[in-house]
Amino acid sequence: MFTNVGVQGTDLAALFNAVPNPYVILTPDFIIVGMNEAYLRVTMRRREDIIGLSVFEAFPSDPASASNRMLRASLERVIRNRAREDLPFIPYPIQRPDGVMEMRYWSATHTPLFEPDGSVRHVVQHTVDVTELHNLRISLGANASSPALLIEGEVFDRAEAVQQANAKLDRERQRLQTLFEQAPAFTAVLRGPDHLVELANAAYLRLAGDRPLVGLTAREAFPELAGQPVLDALDRVYRTGEAFVAHGLSVMLRPAPGLPPEEHVLDLIYQPVVDADGSVGGIFVQGQDITEQRRAEDALRERELELRKLNESLEMQVAERTRERDRLWRLSGDLMGVCREDGVLEAVNGAWSDLLGWSESDLLALGFLDLVHPEDVAATRAALARSREAPASPRFENRCRRSDGTYRVLAWTLAADTGRLYIVGRDMTDQRLTEEQLRQSQKMEAVGQLTGGIAHDFNNLLQGITGSLDILRRRVAQGRTAELERFVDNAMGSATRAAALTHRLLAFSRRQPLDPKPVKINPLVLSMEDLLRRTMGENIHLELGLADGLWLTLCDANQLENVILNLVINARDAMPDGGRLTLETCNAHLDDSYAARVPGVTAGQYVCLAVSDTGTGMAPDVIARAFDPFFTTKPIGQGTGLGLSMIYGFARQSEGQCHIYSEVGAGTCVKLYLPRHRDGDAAPSGAPGPEARESGGAGGVVLVVEDDRVVRGLILEVLRELGYAALAAEDGQAGLDLLMSDRRIDLVITDIGLPRLNGRQMVDAARETRCDLKVLFMTGYAETAAVAAGFLEPGMTMVTKPFAVAHLAERIRAMLEPAQP
Repeated sequence: MFTNVGVQGTDLAALFNAVPNPYVILTPDFIIVGMNEAYLRVTMRRREDIIGLSVFEAFPSDPASASNRMLRASLERVIRNRAREDLPFIPYPIQRPDGVMEMRYWSATHTPLFEPDGSVRHVVQHTVDVTELHNLRISLGANASSPALLIEGEVFDRAEAVQQANAKLDRERQRLQTLFEQAPAFTAVLRGPDHLVELANAAYLRLAGDRPLVGLTAREAFPELAGQPVLDALDRVYRTGEAFVAHGLSVMLRPAPGLPPEEHVLDLIYQPVVDADGSVGGIFVQGQDITEQRRAEDALRERELELRKLNESLEMQVAERTRERDRLWRLSGDLMGVCREDGVLEAVNGAWSDLLGWSESDLLALGFLDLVHPEDVAATRAALARSREAPASPRFENRCRRSDGTYRVLAWTLAADTGRLYIVGRDMTDQRLTEEQLRQSQKMEAVGQLTGGIAHDFNNLLQGITGSLDILRRRVAQGRTAELERFVDNAMGSATRAAALTHRLLAFSRRQPLDPKPVKINPLVLSMEDLLRRTMGENIHLELGLADGLWLTLCDANQLENVILNLVINARDAMPDGGRLTLETCNAHLDDSYAARVPGVTAGQYVCLAVSDTGTGMAPDVIARAFDPFFTTKPIGQGTGLGLSMIYGFARQSEGQCHIYSEVGAGTCVKLYLPRHRDGDAAPSGAPGPEARESGGAGGVVLVVEDDRVVRGLILEVLRELGYAALAAEDGQAGLDLLMSDRRIDLVITDIGLPRLNGRQMVDAARETRCDLKVLFMTGYAETAAVAAGFLEPGMTMVTKPFAVAHLAERIRAMLEPAQP
């Protein structure tokens, strides 16, 4: 494995062999290609006996045993995730030199080594034999009081807990992999600008003619697609980040290598996969091959056209028309039949047997309503009645039972004539499934609903830091050192707030097992208040009702923050026209009678967190499904349907409960009950208060409207250095009050995102009386987006945060100096 390579005179191979810790090096296929002497000693093996063997051949064990599966699963995760993994404690048998199998206990770390292209080249296993330590712990029993042994016991307990969690995660991954493989829609995941195929399910492989795909780029895997629009669509989705949806797209694909391409008609969606940095890292592909359905539809249209032509010369072609109708009756893929008004079938075509599996005699004996799903019988009976009253009955759908007990979704058209009903049904099962799958693919959005507000906050913080440092540098250069500490404090304060915001964002995005600790909910809610207000927007009023003397609860604080944020986002979305959101806490005692009425509730003391809104509310059938995974009432692309199910899962994992109380048009209240905890502590957090000030000077008069105190102070300082008089306001309404006064104001510098009134609303109102008012907007969002949308009018310009103080000064001079005498 190693050769002598001089690195400043060091023999790396000798150094590797001299290390006292055991190491072994494996290929991605788990073949042993190198090890040091410490590894040979601890495993009681010779190098020539195990080199070139799989680690499972060198150290055989029952493949079905927990030890074998645990080791294999850890190595596979390292290859798949390309990340290090620890096995804190794993029992694994080792054959001694005398041939006796001995159970040993190990602690192992698996670390990937990478190729230049990022793929895993080797896996380094560092393993430690902890058998004697484990046996000592067992032999001393529960009465061992040595501090070292107590710590060691805690280590083993924690290791076992970690292993159990890893095993649970691995089972969940296997379940999701099975669902992915068995999905009826063809599905694949492509990575990078060349669209490398990372994953493809069985339906996708069938569509591709079972050719090898994984590891190839789209152009390598499908050379016949050259010149067809699908490859250009992939490039466009990766480049722009915009999804591509096609219905009935014609694509030429080879059914097998060497055969000519055949036409396939596809319903298709390319959904960009956005990485953590906001860039497109890959594309999620999903769709349905509707070739046969399209052919059937085309064939049906052709038949209908033929019938219309026949009607033009009815008298001459009656016999031919009758034969064509007979042929259509026999060959149509649609279900055709004749029944009495009470639903008893008198005649059916062959499509009934083909689709439902019943023989013609069985169908005529059962009757139409006998086939209908019990939940759909009433609606079907009503449709039959309507058809007797109107010459053309509207289409309706129901579910009809197959001979194997399953159901198909059918769309029916009825016509009544001379006491009989003529019925035609089309199988819509696959189409409805495809529509549902397309909707599900569009629900795979990230938690990006906070992106705009967070970017605005970060740019304010960055402006506070860079502006303070810029002024600090200018003061030092001028020899003015009297007030340097104030600007240092401003920069440090903004940096501290930025770090806190970053920490909170990381906590929201983290996916990890629950880490329950004693939590005080009231301080946690208060620490999130600014973030929640930014999330809700300016047209929703937030009220906090936090009870005094609130008990502690034991839960994962990071996950609880995520739950609160999800509940607030749901409430916000339920109030598109604004409203009131109330977040309350209280102590609650759920007695035995309540526990008896509500399944899954254990009587006892709880801490209750309630989020109420005055929004649209939910109907009882929506409430019944609200906690179901992927269920959502939001439009396509605006909700994953996972928020409430994750909240319910968190409550249950924390041994609590979650309940919804709602009324259509009146609003919704979601109550989260978490068990009381009688030990521990949690720290509160706070937020700075508002500020308003005015400063004076020589030259023109400038009004500064900015809700961030540090940024507002920096701009006032720049104005004083430039010799301008300055007025200041901390929100849009305060700024408008100054603008509506008779004070001289030559220029307004205002943030766009302000409380009460935003910057643009304030300026529009002021220009009713100050027509020539000059305005310099500040924004933490993209300047080009605002300009492109026609945001700026004559006399207006814009600067984006963070900006250099010198750049701001240039903008101010450019707007004011032409107006100075």
